Amino acid sequence: MQSEPRVYGVGDASFLAAGGEEGLRKLVDRFYELIDTREDARVIRAMHDKDLTVSRDKLTRFLCGWLNGPKRYQEKYGAISIPGSHAHLAIGAAERDAWLSCMREALAEQPWAEDFKTYLLQALSRPAERVRNQP
Repeated sequence: MQSEPRVYGVGDASFLAAGGEEGLRKLVDRFYELIDTREDARVIRAMHDKDLTVSRDKLTRFLCGWLNGPKRYQEKYGAISIPGSHAHLAIGAAERDAWLSCMREALAEQPWAEDFKTYLLQALSRPAERVRNQP
């Protein structure tokens, strides 16, 4: 008996496609390496603490729950409002685009299905736009 293919965004299909918490941690680690080194991400890097440990932990935990895996962010940090938690930062189109560009590069390096990488980048474009508070 053949099982139905999983559909990204339904149930835990996206979380599993990302390799669970371990896979998301690898994505986030690579993402923050890029944020830390790419010239186009310099402004974004300046928005973070010198030590990125907490930022890495928060993004990994957020992605776990956002992709319908365990609610790790909520377990440790409580409820989150994406726009609210970024409201104190000046985020315009250039910052949004640099963030997405770093995420695109980090995603490209993951051993995931190409259609999942495309799906995830498109899905992440929505919260990336929601935090934009500058023209």
